[in-house]
Amino acid sequence: MSGINKVILIGNLGKDPDVRYLDSGIAVANLSIATTETYKNKEGNKVSQTEWHDVVLWRGLAEVAEKYLNKGSSVYIEGKIKTSKWVDKDENTRYKTEIMADKMTMLNKSPNESPQFEGSEDDLPF
Repeated sequence: MSGINKVILIGNLGKDPDVRYLDSGIAVANLSIATTETYKNKEGNKVSQTEWHDVVLWRGLAEVAEKYLNKGSSVYIEGKIKTSKWVDKDENTRYKTEIMADKMTMLNKSPNESPQFEGSEDDLPF
């Protein structure tokens, strides 16, 4: 039986997208998205817990992020978790976990904010 690797996030960008273009002209965007969960602890006090997620967008989604998203933008993201492993120059094993997004919906609806866009990538390079 094969497994399922599916992530769904709704959150806000902590900074403007970091977009770069590969030599082949393909756009890649890195986003830092915060999701916050609020609950009451056993003393009855409200507690907020924020989790930060590194999200990678490719091609058209990256271009849309570059054009329309900025710090504070609300987004819906679907994708999968990918963990990379490498050895740094000091021989330490390092890990990085990212969300490789294949769908994005911008959630800002104010008339002064970016237009609504929903899209996906079917030919991602992974």
